[in-house]
Amino acid sequence: MKDRLRLPFAFDVERLQADLRQLEADAWVDHFVKQNYSGSWSVIPLRGPANATHPVMMIYSDPTCTAFADTPFLERSPYLREVLAAFKCELEAVRLMKLTVGSDIKEHRDHELSFEEGHFRIHVPVVTNPQVEFYLNGARVIMKEGECWYLRLSDPHRVSNRGDNDRVHLVIDGHVNDWVKSLFTGAEAAVAHV
Repeated sequence: MKDRLRLPFAFDVERLQADLRQLEADAWVDHFVKQNYSGSWSVIPLRGPANATHPVMMIYSDPTCTAFADTPFLERSPYLREVLAAFKCELEAVRLMKLTVGSDIKEHRDHELSFEEGHFRIHVPVVTNPQVEFYLNGARVIMKEGECWYLRLSDPHRVSNRGDNDRVHLVIDGHVNDWVKSLFTGAEAAVAHV
């Protein structure tokens, strides 16, 4: 499987951003892995460990967790619920992740987050700009608002926001099942025929 695939979804940017506006006034929590970034990188948890009640625990994408549940933030987000319903598989952590202007996510790996290991991470840009520099395995990935991308983030990756506005992505973790295999195989075949 390729390290990046644009999947055949095009989500409504206006509706994504409307849900974001409903949440962002008071919901952002600083990402707790401070050594992985400089500047400001924060999260709104939409799904998290089932027993988590504190927002910091809700944002943790624990690879050993076996039970995930929707958070109150997702309950207030009708279109984000529609987006998640498009994925016919078991979802784990789901978060909105904001990287502010001038901030950097340092190169790192998210272990066990690969199709090959049975887990995936999807990125849906909600707000972005052309100066967001996302590098995976040393090659830039340009993602536009409303697009849907699989990225094999067990590989080295980094991000810099050099633009004039904050970058916010919907980040979806889930389990590979037959539906996911078919989706990814179809997306890979489509790329091969271009």
